[in-house]
Amino acid sequence: MGLKNIIRHIPIASYFIITFAISWLGSFIIAVPRMMGHRHLQKMDGILLFPVMLLGPPIAGVLVSYITKGKEGVREIFAGMGKRKWSWWALGLLAPPVFILGVLLSLKYFVSPAFTPNFFPLGIAFGIPAGFLEEIGWTGFALPALLKKYHYVKASTIIGCLWGLWHLPVIDFLGAAFPHRNWMILFFLAFIFLLTAIRIFMGMLYIRSGSLLLNQLLHTVSTGCLAVFSPSQVDPSQEALWYAVYGLVWWLFIFFLFPSNINYSVKMGYPETNRK
Repeated sequence: MGLKNIIRHIPIASYFIITFAISWLGSFIIAVPRMMGHRHLQKMDGILLFPVMLLGPPIAGVLVSYITKGKEGVREIFAGMGKRKWSWWALGLLAPPVFILGVLLSLKYFVSPAFTPNFFPLGIAFGIPAGFLEEIGWTGFALPALLKKYHYVKASTIIGCLWGLWHLPVIDFLGAAFPHRNWMILFFLAFIFLLTAIRIFMGMLYIRSGSLLLNQLLHTVSTGCLAVFSPSQVDPSQEALWYAVYGLVWWLFIFFLFPSNINYSVKMGYPETNRK
């Protein structure tokens, strides 16, 4: 069986495999020469990894769409950038900064001044390429493909867990406390806990609005606000704590406002009989 036939046979799995292969292989190519020179990766090295990582999701999404559906499949992805339902935009774009500042100010008051929010306005620029490039794959291809089989909560959870794992090569360059050393596992678990909740919210927004652009902007604001407001004085254990609390706020938000048993998928035309 040829490669194209394999992709046509298992398009969703092919998307994730290609995404990880491009992103992780690119990161490996950048990191290995430094490691072979017995150098520890520095903050600037981590920044260089991000543009390479970002190539995986959009290339994989467009490639698999083209192989499985031709030019029409590619057009379907980018058609979502033109869909707008303004009633959801305020909620989608205000949630990240409100939640981040609320969590950090609460922890500053009740736990430690180390959680004082930073203010780095240029940090929003880090979210722009991440939001607009990544979501071509995650929302543009993977989410609609999974919605044909699963309820949006399950579909979004699958993407959320794999999205978190996808960040592994750059996990020590996220936030202010770097490297995470002995707190690496706990921070990574808190990170996936957070991203999965955000991804479920993004799935709900997509079901309600049909807008790829809205999720691109939400991703941009979410990543950008983390760069803008992440506290600069926390140690690795404190960073793991605040990510976990921030994730908990997201889970409470989606649990109370958007219960998973609502049949949103039928409204988008995804057959109920195919959902598990």
